[in-house]
Amino acid sequence: MISLRPLTSSDAPAIRHIYSGAAVTFLGRPAMTGEEAEGYVVRVQEWANAEPTEQYILGVDVAGDLAGVVKLGRRPDGHGRLGYVLREDCWGRGYATSAVQELILFAFTTAGLESLGGRHHPENPASGRVLIKAGFTRLGFRDGMIEYHLSDRP
Repeated sequence: MISLRPLTSSDAPAIRHIYSGAAVTFLGRPAMTGEEAEGYVVRVQEWANAEPTEQYILGVDVAGDLAGVVKLGRRPDGHGRLGYVLREDCWGRGYATSAVQELILFAFTTAGLESLGGRHHPENPASGRVLIKAGFTRLGFRDGMIEYHLSDRP
């Protein structure tokens, strides 16, 4: 159904579309401009080539269509934090849950992490449902967000 893949320079228009409208409501940022999307893809590619890689950002590809982005940040202590954003027209189809499940496998294998965290805005319960379906445990509120944790390897 979905696959995760590196972003390419040709993805900038799709990235701009992903980071727009209702999708940015709880991200604490306005919609991306075309210039910002182009710069974002360049930075993502630089991060992917860094040694060691501290931040992975991958596209959520649905049958050749870039529907969203998943992010995985890593700390030196073996803990990672994930995030995700999908285009508004892709909500409610299970893509976010599938993408997070794929990112969990990536985190514990390729990235070699020991545990993962995630969080969402309290007014965005759909994002919390994604984390729960993917196996995370809700910890509670911290810094105005709802925190989750996953330490069991798939």
